[in-house]
Formats: sequence, structure tokens, C-alpha cells
Amino acid sequence: MYTKEDLKRYLREMGLTGTETIMIHSSMKSIGPVENGADEVVDALMEFFAEGLLLAPTHTWNQMSKEYNIFDRETEPACVGIIPNIFRQRNGVVRSLHPTHSIAAYGKRAEEYIKGEENATTPCPPGGCWDRLREENAKILLIGVTHIRNTFIHSVEEVFDVPERFTENTTTFHIVMPDGSRKTIEMYRHFNQDAEEKGQVISDNFDKMKEGYFKTNAAKKVWFGDAESILCDAKAIFDVTGKILKKDINCFIEREEIPEAWYVGKK
Repeated sequence: MYTKEDLKRYLREMGLTGTETIMIHSSMKSIGPVENGADEVVDALMEFFAEGLLLAPTHTWNQMSKEYNIFDRETEPACVGIIPNIFRQRNGVVRSLHPTHSIAAYGKRAEEYIKGEENATTPCPPGGCWDRLREENAKILLIGVTHIRNTFIHSVEEVFDVPERFTENTTTFHIVMPDGSRKTIEMYRHFNQDAEEKGQVISDNFDKMKEGYFKTNAAKKVWFGDAESILCDAKAIFDVTGKILKKDINCFIEREEIPEAWYVGKK
């Protein structure tokens, strides 16, 4: 049975100090038994990163739709697990206003970090919360999950303008603003026909670079409780991913494997 202090120890063993900007993707069940369950995990993360900026995805893409199109950040549950849903409701945590790919933030400059997401026209736009991870020299911790859940890679694709990533038409969303008014936006959703025909979503292909990220030191294997996890450097993930996209802009979808020479060779 893991305690809060046990979990903090795992974070220290990863080489983290608690002052980082860090995005947490998580699978609670992968961690194993924890005293007081997911609440204790959230306590450990918030206490450890109290001097940093702690971020978690609070996505709602699974339920938001043409018919269900009013996003209220105060009440709308996230579709990405129990840890983000507990975290988003904690005192001091703020949530961005993106209708499908919001994030929750706690710590230094949290309010500043999430600004402007109500103006997004795509899931992870250049200059938005996801893209800003590289500017922050942020870490990304994948607890018991792989790059299939690494939303940052979507933002890299958007920066490099990878084709065939969005729906042909926009969806109308109404965002409940802090003052109670509603802001209406038109936004493209993630979609790729080739992936759809294979019964996949776009991110199902991101694990093709799992070993590549390890070999280039953009990521390393770590443990958090029972969870085999991955600690990533956002800027390095951006650079390595950009390197392969310059070789073949649609390689994640179109290639079964990414050639090693593309990411370990010369630019």
C-alpha cells in the first residue's frame, strides 16, 4: 500500500525537484494500491509541485459534439480518468476554456498559463496551452500510459501543419465564460480518414516513436508506484518529432515504422 510520501519519493527518484512545469497524464489503476486512493495521488502531486506549475488534461472531446455543445469548465467532467477529475475541483486549481482539450493548472502563473484558450479554432493550436509546454521547458509525465495519451504530440503536428488532421467542417461550441456569458466559437475536430478506416484515432500511431524518444533522450523510463511510466522533455520531444516530420510529413499515419536514421542521424 503506497503512501503519499512513497509517491513523492518516486518523483524525486525521477530527478524532479518540484519547481518544474509538468503535465501529468495518468492511469490510476496502473499505480497500484494507494492509501486513500486517487485523492492521495493528487495530494502528493500538488504538494510536491507546490513551487512549480502542475498541469493535467481535462479533456472533454469524448462527449462534446454538435448536439452537446455547451462547455462549462466548472461542471463538465473530464473524459480522461479519475485523477484529472479530482485535480480540477481542488482549491487553487484553474481550468482553461477550451471546449474539447482543456487543461487544469495549479501553482506559479497558473491563471496566466491558461489564458486565451476560448479563442482556439483547433484542438491544440500553435501558441496555445499545449504548445506552450516547449516554451516552458516543461516535463511531461506519462503515469502508466504511453505516447498514445501524449496530447503534446498533437500540438507538434499542428505547429508543423501536418495535413489531414482535422474534420472538413467546424463544430459550433458555446463556452460559458467566467462572467456567466457565453462565447460562441467554430472549431475543427481531430479526424483522419486512414486512421478511421483502421478503427483508430490519430494518436494511436504516436507510439511508433516510443523507442525513438528513448534513444534520443527525449524521454526516459521511470516508475511511479507500480506504474511503468515515461518522463519526457517537451522541447526535446518537439525537436525529435519535428525532425521526422520534415522527412515525411504524414509518417505517423502512413508508415508502419519510423526509420531510426531519421531521428538519430544528422539534421
